[in-house]
Amino acid sequence: MLIDILFWALAVVAVASGATVFAVDSMARATYALAISFIAVGIMLVIVGLEYIGIITILMMVMEMAIMVVYMVMYMGMNPALMPMDMTHNKRGSAVLAVGTFVLLAAGALLIPWPARVGAPAADLTASLGHAIMGPKMLAMLTISPVLFATIIAGLVIANPRGRYDRWGDDLKRRPPTDPMRGGLGR
Repeated sequence: MLIDILFWALAVVAVASGATVFAVDSMARATYALAISFIAVGIMLVIVGLEYIGIITILMMVMEMAIMVVYMVMYMGMNPALMPMDMTHNKRGSAVLAVGTFVLLAAGALLIPWPARVGAPAADLTASLGHAIMGPKMLAMLTISPVLFATIIAGLVIANPRGRYDRWGDDLKRRPPTDPMRGGLGR
């Protein structure tokens, strides 16, 4: 009973945070909402017994969101990533493309003759899927992942040598902010 409640609560969180991606007005907030949605989906996969796929989903999506934030800071700086913006551009064209893609995929799923199953499924489908995806490379991936994450953090620190404390002071109360580089919000 408790597992069912947790599963459905996570389902609501996943859908709500996925919809929030299009409701918030900044790229950073959209990135955080998307990360929350994928983490909720990963936990749901763990709950239904697909531990390997659930953990991989969480790890991959968190790393993807971290890389996205690095690119936002690298190309936009922290302030533009938090500035208001409209997350939906060309709403009519996007709706037409979305409906067209759905119709095309639905038609493909319904009209294509699917092959008949040959043989029996593996005894443990999750383990066989894990071996098919990773095989003998799991140890290398477990070693590379923390190194990649540390490299991303180091690149972010190097790319953004000045931050809000540099502009606003140690107590974040300096008004107006002093911008050592012209062109920021203090101009």
